[in-house]
Amino acid sequence: MEYRTFGKTGIKVSEIGYGAWGIGGAMWQGSKDDKSLRALHRAIDLGLNFIDTALVYGDGHSENLVGKVIKERKEQLYVTSKIPPKNRRWPALPGSALREVFPFDHIIKCTEMSLKNLGVDTIDVQQFHVWDDAWATETEWQDAIAKLKEQGKIRFFGISLNNHEPDNALKVAATGFIDSFQVIYNIYDQTPENNLFPLCQKRGIGIIVRVPLDEGGLSGNINSDTNFPEGDFRNSYFRGNRKQEVAEHTDALKKLLGNEAATLAELALRFCLHHPAVSTVIPGMRSISNVEANCLLSDGRKLSESLIAELRTYTWERDFYQG
Repeated sequence: MEYRTFGKTGIKVSEIGYGAWGIGGAMWQGSKDDKSLRALHRAIDLGLNFIDTALVYGDGHSENLVGKVIKERKEQLYVTSKIPPKNRRWPALPGSALREVFPFDHIIKCTEMSLKNLGVDTIDVQQFHVWDDAWATETEWQDAIAKLKEQGKIRFFGISLNNHEPDNALKVAATGFIDSFQVIYNIYDQTPENNLFPLCQKRGIGIIVRVPLDEGGLSGNINSDTNFPEGDFRNSYFRGNRKQEVAEHTDALKKLLGNEAATLAELALRFCLHHPAVSTVIPGMRSISNVEANCLLSDGRKLSESLIAELRTYTWERDFYQG
């Protein structure tokens, strides 16, 4: 496993991290706790030391599983969580008042709930789970974060940005309060490279890449006949003719496979890792086979500039999270 410096924090994190949304169950059907725990342990065996969860994932269930693993391991592990919006709206609606989303008491209460679920005294990186950059200079959230740091309940603070909105963070990046951003970045959505990544490199802000495999779309395993369990979030994400659209795009990408990347998932993850602004990439992993495939590609090899240039032509502007 290769490690990268997490922005200005100085900590070294595994460039492959663990996205723990799926192990919380709820919106991802078919998750089994014993299988999830084995996958988490195997990831740590392979050198992974960065785990991303959230209070809302299974209403704390993901945090509970992560906490169980933390107690059973001796390695230095870094855990991030997220504070859900009080009004339970994802993404943040433009024009929403901060008091409706992240009032002072809500920030404190949710952090304390996450600490209890995780069974730790300090969360390494606490994050907001939505954001509107109009709130950048409001003091209420800043005071709450400052208090949590003073109390030793969190070490660092970041924001998980709204889907496909990397520029909705440029103002808050300048405040000095931000240690990291979590952002969608993959072959299809390369927009963070335009403004967010250069700014973060300049200011020493860590980057957590989420959705590197497009919720499974870049796994290469989805076609028009693919079925997901009832109640699974992917039934909405890939609704209508979207599965066929995905298959057409992945079929085109598969023509690039070869010596540099043997599978589409490997190509997708190596693409994310090529950018120096990226601190860690957090694919969702619920099985040992996925853990091994993802962690073992962290071997220091980089995609060639010619292949990166070719991948630049495969961007696909759309938002499957919205209607």
